Amino acid sequence: MTEAVVDDIVAVLPPLLNALEALGYFARHLHPPAFGSVMNAIGTPDDALQSAHAAIGEWPQQFAGLRERLDLSYNETLAAFAGIRDVERGNGDLVAVFRALRHLPRALEALYPLSVPFPPVSNFFLNTSNRENEELLSRLEVGPSEHTGIFHDHNEPGSRGGFSIYVPEYYTPDRAWPLVMALHGGSGNGRGFLWSWLRDARSQGAILVAPTATGQTWALMGDDTDTPNLMRILETVRGRWTIDASRMLLSGMSDGGTFCYVSGLDGASPFTHLAPVSATFHPLMAEMADATRLQGLPIFITHGKLDWMFPVQTARQTQAALGAAGADVCYREIDDLSHTYPREINAELLQWLNGA
Repeated sequence: MTEAVVDDIVAVLPPLLNALEALGYFARHLHPPAFGSVMNAIGTPDDALQSAHAAIGEWPQQFAGLRERLDLSYNETLAAFAGIRDVERGNGDLVAVFRALRHLPRALEALYPLSVPFPPVSNFFLNTSNRENEELLSRLEVGPSEHTGIFHDHNEPGSRGGFSIYVPEYYTPDRAWPLVMALHGGSGNGRGFLWSWLRDARSQGAILVAPTATGQTWALMGDDTDTPNLMRILETVRGRWTIDASRMLLSGMSDGGTFCYVSGLDGASPFTHLAPVSATFHPLMAEMADATRLQGLPIFITHGKLDWMFPVQTARQTQAALGAAGADVCYREIDDLSHTYPREINAELLQWLNGA
């Protein structure tokens, strides 16, 4: 690698990673009444990123692939900022904000392959408590193999019913691994939602599956076309990788969390743990659930006190109803959480799944 290319990478990576962290902070803390204060909190890392990127020179042809990934991550990051800044200026609404945030997982997907040659990128894709974990960092240096890393199965943007999967680069088939199946929110997709969990699966050693609903959201009414599809996906994964049948978590955000209940409370469900986040729940679900299935079933409910879509009282009532029905319920109510995904809960969920 030429000295000029190295200098460009050293100059642009820190502002790119800072801008991505700021977008992650924004996505986590977004609350409509507090939009302005969250914008103030993230500052203007996009300005620093634009300045650094503008100074990049021409690269030799052999580095074209590397440059393409870096530029794609840069462009998607700036597109996310452009969208939320437009709303900040009074153009657009909350829907426009969510549309802008769709660029964030695309930026992360473009950047992830650079985690092998560039340690700062590898560190970025770990949770903060593991960024000084030398043993883990050394295991990740090998990079992905034929059976590890990120794969997409019929899960291109706009498609329905496919899935994305992350298998830790240090996976070995000689032991059974915990599995997390993470369900996206309404109108979302698994390819994007994968990034809500990747840092923690990579840090703590779990196989992560992020399916996409067969319809625009999960089958919460009418015929359940999603549960059979989830079972098909699960069997595909279990046929290729060694999964611990005693540590299989079904989790999800919003509609995905509600579908955790719909599918996971069925007596035939193979999932050993359920972890709905920012979900809604009708008391009839507890009455209709398989009574034997509910006895001692580990369920971890996470909800925000500021949730504007599904008020927190819903989650409190759900905790009481499921506990009364015999489930083993853990409950986390997060004071500053609105209707967004709290990535900080993932590490605790994995410890809970592992019995720690």
